[in-house]
Amino acid sequence: MSRRIFANHCHIYPKGHRRNGTVDTLKAVMEECGIEKAVAFAPFPHVMKDAGLTQDRNEYLARQITNDERIVGFGTVDFDRDDIADQVRHIASLGFKGIKVHPAAQEISVVGEKAFALYAEAVEQGLFLSFHTGLHWYRLKEYHPILFDEVAWHFPELKFSMEHIGGYHFFRDALAVICNNSRHEPHANVYAGWTSIADTGKKDLWSLSDDELLTVIQQTGPEQSIFGTDFPFKSAKRIQAAIDRFEALPISEEAKNGLFGQNLARVLGVEF
Repeated sequence: MSRRIFANHCHIYPKGHRRNGTVDTLKAVMEECGIEKAVAFAPFPHVMKDAGLTQDRNEYLARQITNDERIVGFGTVDFDRDDIADQVRHIASLGFKGIKVHPAAQEISVVGEKAFALYAEAVEQGLFLSFHTGLHWYRLKEYHPILFDEVAWHFPELKFSMEHIGGYHFFRDALAVICNNSRHEPHANVYAGWTSIADTGKKDLWSLSDDELLTVIQQTGPEQSIFGTDFPFKSAKRIQAAIDRFEALPISEEAKNGLFGQNLARVLGVEF
């Protein structure tokens, strides 16, 4: 029997901006890869602007996924505006379960005033955050993975994932943050996002070895890892290759079930 999969980290784009990044394309990829349920991220504000669209990006996604139980929505925040808390409340009002934050692409400080306003309101609204971690061509001092320990320290009730687990360059730093915040009960609040992890034969920005992935499970346990696709930046072929690679790892069935959906469903409070 094939394993059920609930995947995180699927970017949605307007058709005119990126044709292969639509909700319909995502559904086709899910079907091809046997993914039963997925988290979709609303476009970032600059993406909507580049596409010549003036509508609210979060409402755009909400309309795309209305009445589709296979897709769970995450919103995005416009950090050029000052009404951060209002934006977070609006995201929650749409029925979304979390927020995608890309500090480098959005050019913000992880520990800046606006980011802290987001975290505070996300706690109030019970929203999960998925952060990009790893090198991404912006000032490293603003989003170095170690800074996420400060986020966890100041907001102990905030639950979030460190997507890409820091990538090739910052894996150990990201793992340190996850392990340093592993004593929360009944579950820790910082998760390892197994997203865009490349084939070990090619050393790109997101390459992690099997030994490193096994270390994540060994040091954090079976309940802190979440599988993500990075759609549409990863094709169905590459997403399937990642699924096959993780399935082949010598870890417990409990860890695999958690990785492939149970952990994500639990932290988001959704049925799976």
